[in-house]
Amino acid sequence: MAETPRGARSRLDTPREVRRRPLVRRPSYDSDRFGVFAEQFARFMGTARFLIYMTLFVVVWLSWNTLAPEQWRWDPYAFIFLTLMLSLQASYAAPLILLAQNRQEQRDKVIAEQDRQANARAHADMEFLAREVASLRMAVGEVATRDFLRSELRALLAELEERSAAEEGGEQRLDTPADRGDQRPLN
Repeated sequence: MAETPRGARSRLDTPREVRRRPLVRRPSYDSDRFGVFAEQFARFMGTARFLIYMTLFVVVWLSWNTLAPEQWRWDPYAFIFLTLMLSLQASYAAPLILLAQNRQEQRDKVIAEQDRQANARAHADMEFLAREVASLRMAVGEVATRDFLRSELRALLAELEERSAAEEGGEQRLDTPADRGDQRPLN
């Protein structure tokens, strides 16, 4: 069997790949760049500057087509061309504004999800800290307090003063608190 010039198809029962080329190529564009343009355009259309420019454009158009000599007017049919221009501008502005709103909605969703996650982490942290504070309060209940320690130290001080007074008087007492029947813990 002779090899075909293309080399890819060696058998007659194998269909060959068909690639159809479109008559017109699809335009390629960067969607992020186009989205940024749409947002900038929508922001500009929402400003007072745009309203002033548009008002000046309409006033100049109306005044020129009413006050200028007949041969210099470019919209002689009762401002139909002005209506067409404004409709064309609105037909392009509406999709661009919608695109900008969709992009803003996507950003808002991401921010809302991040806020929800941060709130969940903060809630978990607060619950953990509340448990820790409760365990610390329980542990502090078992620890000797300042007032308890002061009273014990005062009792020991009084006992020491009593012993030193007894030694000065010539009597030596060798009894301890346990000998007297005082069974207070020393912690």
